[in-house]
Formats: sequence, C-alpha cells, structure tokens
Amino acid sequence: MHNDVYSISPAIYWLWIIPVACFAIFALRYRHNKVKLVDGVWFNLFFFSFLICLGFSIIGTQNAILINTAMYIALAIIVIIILTFMLQAFFFIWNGIIMWHRESHTLANTLTLIIGIVLLLEPIVIRLLQPFLPKVINVFFTNLGDSLFFYIFVWAYNFLTVSLLYQFNRPKPDQDYIIVLGAGLMNGDQVTPLLAARINRGLAFYQQQLAQTGKKAILIFSGGQGPGETTSEGQAMLQYALQQGLPAEQGIAETKSANTYENMRNSKEIIEQRPGTHNTIFVSNNYHTYRAARMARQVGLNADGIGAKTSLFFIPAALIREYVAIFLKYKKWHIFFFILALLSAFSAAYFSTR
Repeated sequence: MHNDVYSISPAIYWLWIIPVACFAIFALRYRHNKVKLVDGVWFNLFFFSFLICLGFSIIGTQNAILINTAMYIALAIIVIIILTFMLQAFFFIWNGIIMWHRESHTLANTLTLIIGIVLLLEPIVIRLLQPFLPKVINVFFTNLGDSLFFYIFVWAYNFLTVSLLYQFNRPKPDQDYIIVLGAGLMNGDQVTPLLAARINRGLAFYQQQLAQTGKKAILIFSGGQGPGETTSEGQAMLQYALQQGLPAEQGIAETKSANTYENMRNSKEIIEQRPGTHNTIFVSNNYHTYRAARMARQVGLNADGIGAKTSLFFIPAALIREYVAIFLKYKKWHIFFFILALLSAFSAAYFSTR
C-alpha cells in the first residue's frame, strides 16, 4: 500500500552518511581504547542519527502500514520515556527503601532515597517560593537550574552509554592472569555474597579457558585488610577459591591494596615480576568494570574487565556512586560550564527586566 503523502526526496538518503561515519569513528576508537568517555558521544551521534535516517527511509517506502506501525512504536517509546521522567522520583524512593531494608544504613546506600526525595520536593518548593521572589531572581535561578540539570543529565547519559557498552566486552580465552578485585568482608573474615560473585566469575572464566584451550591462568585475589577485618580481603578470597576447587599453585593473594587504583597497581607489580607472557583481565561487579578499567589504564595495565552479576536493587545506587567518582575527575570542564551557565542566567535575568 503506497501513499504519495509520505513521499520524500531521494536526496534525503544521503543522510545515511552521518550514522555510517559516526559508527566508523566510534568503532575505530573503541577498538583501540574502550574507556574513553568521548566515545559515548560518538556512539550516541551514531545511534540518534541512525534512528532519524531509519525514520526517513521508512517514510520513503510510502507503505502506509509500515509507516503507521513505526509511528505507533515511536509514540509508545516516547510515552515510556515521559513516564519514566515523571515517575523517577518515586522509583528512586522505592529503591532507597529497599536498600534501607537490605543493606547497611550508610550514606552511600541511601543515595537513591535522598535523590528521590529531592526530585519530589524540588518542584514543590520552587512553586511555593516563586510568588515571593522578584521576577529577575526567578528567571536567574530557573535558567541556571535548567542549564546545570541539562549538563549533569548529558554527563550521566554519556556515562551510562559507555558503561553499558563495556558490558559487551568479551576477552579471548588466552589469559595468563585473572585479577579479582576485593571488596569488604563480613564478620571480619568472611566473603560477602557480592565478593563471592566476583570470585565465582573469575573461576568460571578460568574453567572455561581451561576447557577450550587447556591454558591455566593464575588468579590474583587483590585486597588489603580494612577496618574491622581480621584478615586481608585477598587472603579470604584465595581461601574461598581454594574451597571451590582452584589448585593452590594457580592462586595468589595480594594483600596490600586499599582501593581499586592500588588493586591495579599492586597486581601489575606482581605480574611484571613473573616470567612469560602477561595477558591479563580483571573481574569486578558489572557496575564497576568501566571505572576499574579506567584505573587499569592509569597504572599502565593493559587489562579489560568482565563483570559479575549484581542484584538489581543494588545497581542504581552503585551506578550513581560510579558516576559521581568519574564526574568529579573533570573539574576544569565543570568550572568552565558553570561560568557559562552563570553568564547565561545573568543575561536572561537582565533582559527579563528590559
């Protein structure tokens, strides 16, 4: 079924050059280095330009059934996005309540609850204050707030993009070393379920590689002794792995690290002291692999990561912490944008009085 109402100029198909070029640039850059934040920009340029070109191409078919079906799908997606934004405060509060019941009552574990309450109260507070503030003040803070919200949202969206893309990393089964990153112990010396998931993921890769290629990797369990712990995380992890059947000669405990950066640096030192090839991967929880990979690059360790599964209720707060940790590393960019946002807000306020 054709309809001339939907006809478009054939020249519009030249727009396909844009998504093809963006994807080519992304693919070439991503193959070389998977942890560059700017690659999220290239991927999103490809993705959204692809959707636009796909839309024009569907219209170009002049097939009313296909066009109407695509329009309904697009409308459904838009409605879902709008509802997600409208209900995000309630989602964060709901997740925060679950975290409160299932995890320790730390500030980190109440992030989603705090964010949800702020998102819920912010428009109410603004609406109540507006009648009592001069117009110029309202315009200034509205403009500044919108600019900052947009900036933070773009950063968050880009971070989520590169983090999600990193989950598709599939290292080759030819590794010499598998670094398992530590986390806190419970009762001073026991592996937590979260940490056990990391160890089990490393052991699964070890067994898979052994079955496919016959090559035995050495697992390095990296983690020092934290406050309230009676043993180091590395030693507790090694003991757990041995109980799961790992041969003793295939496990090493690195017991000095206090954070992910030190995990990577200290493990790299152990690897470089040993003869032979040094093909290396690391294991963490899926939400943490992207930032951990950035730290591996910082210490000069050429290692990609694989992620252990994490309980769904834990992921939102964990991703927020990962995002904040990376966001704070780009202070110069934030200062520059904040100055621009201030100038824009001042200009809008000034012209609102003219």
